[in-house]
Amino acid sequence: MENNRILIFDTTLRDGEQTPGVNLNLSEKLEIARQLELLGVDIIEAGFPAASPGDFEAVRAVSKSVDCSVAALCRCVPADIERGWDAVRLGKKPRIHVFLATSEIHMKYKLRMEPDEVFRRAVEGVKLARTLCEDVEFSCEDASRSDPAFLYKVLEAVIDAGASTVNIPDTVGYAMPAEYGQLVKGVIENVPNIGKAVVSVHCHDDLGLAVANTLSAIQNGARQVETTINGLGERAGNCSMEEVVMALQTRSQLYNVGHGIDTTKIYRTSQRVAKFTGVPVAINKSIVGANAFAHESGIHQHGVLANPMTYEIMTPQSVGKTESTMVLGKLSGRHAFVDKLKALGYTLSKEEIDDAFVRFKDLADRKKTITEDDLEVLMSQKLADVPATYRMDSFQIQSGNKMQAMASVSLVSGSGTATEAATGDGPIDAAYNAVQRIVGGQWPLAAYDIKAVTEGRDALGEVTVRVKHGDQTHTGRGLASDIIESSILAYINAINRALAAEKGATV
Repeated sequence: MENNRILIFDTTLRDGEQTPGVNLNLSEKLEIARQLELLGVDIIEAGFPAASPGDFEAVRAVSKSVDCSVAALCRCVPADIERGWDAVRLGKKPRIHVFLATSEIHMKYKLRMEPDEVFRRAVEGVKLARTLCEDVEFSCEDASRSDPAFLYKVLEAVIDAGASTVNIPDTVGYAMPAEYGQLVKGVIENVPNIGKAVVSVHCHDDLGLAVANTLSAIQNGARQVETTINGLGERAGNCSMEEVVMALQTRSQLYNVGHGIDTTKIYRTSQRVAKFTGVPVAINKSIVGANAFAHESGIHQHGVLANPMTYEIMTPQSVGKTESTMVLGKLSGRHAFVDKLKALGYTLSKEEIDDAFVRFKDLADRKKTITEDDLEVLMSQKLADVPATYRMDSFQIQSGNKMQAMASVSLVSGSGTATEAATGDGPIDAAYNAVQRIVGGQWPLAAYDIKAVTEGRDALGEVTVRVKHGDQTHTGRGLASDIIESSILAYINAINRALAAEKGATV
């Protein structure tokens, strides 16, 4: 690999999905994977195959559907490694990614292993992986809190065992930029065979320093960065791909490294991931937030009008944030519709196109014009579909400021149509109570979010909910021009996803 080229390793489908409340189905994972490939990422970490049959099937499907490298995460356990290889072996560029903690606190309290045993297992794990796959990555979990001498010893041994990439994670977001940069520098200077491997970094954002730490690592010789779209991930999240890439691009003379990302596809990718995961992008989020290129101050507005570079260090167009120029309507034909979907990066079968076109025509009957944002939401709703135990047939609402809200809801299932009525604290609460009477059991609402996805009085309202069921939380989405209808659809979608998960479906 060229020393001035940074490899972008995206773990949105693995570490990103570990965001609390995020549970992607197979169709959503495949669509995100295809979008990541269009974006230009070098490696997609598709999941943890040994974790569940659903995760295994998702990794296998992703590995077969894209041309870029696809990695399977595995513990240093033979069964995990063999399972991971089974998941990616049919891919064009398979990678096995094995990990084992090297910090004293992890070895003592989590692994309950002595350093010598950790060393032995790390080497054995990489050797096994290397017999199966040519591309092997090894991660020293919690590297930033590991004894440097022990870290160097492990890294040298796993490279000799066949690892072509070695990862130095800041697993708990503990490191400061200066010390993390020195850690990476120390690895490069003290591991004799480090020239045989790519040095990678994986930073978490517990102290808000994931991007800063990643950039510091690049300055000190790291040549692969592990990131997620929108910074999704465990706890406070991971290093944000869009932020680190645009930092490299905007300050290219400082970093003097290249990358393969098509930055004009960043915004579209961010929005797609936000819709599929149900995790909205903060309005003040760098690069992709709604306010990233907004100016309210009169002084700032004057400066931008005179020269955008006065207050914008990059253009909205450079990240793909442009106004939609083409709209569709009820008179638009199938050809124009398909062309627009292709332009948005969707690859669909004839059957999927047929279904999407029907949904488009239904939407066009209710909306005068259909924008790109409308289509994105339309497609995300389709991909969110799971085997539907329940489907909404109809609903009626009675509500006012001087009466208790009452809702009647009819749901269709394999047993036929069932109708229940209930009261509640407002029309949505009443509707949810009616749904619960039909479904049975407890389905408490953990989160509720509503937004207009387009402008105008006929704007579509998208509702995202998180529903608790047992010890799991499931995300549901609903879309309609009526916010109550959107809310009911989202609640039913979450329930269907929970029930599908119980039956072993990949959701």
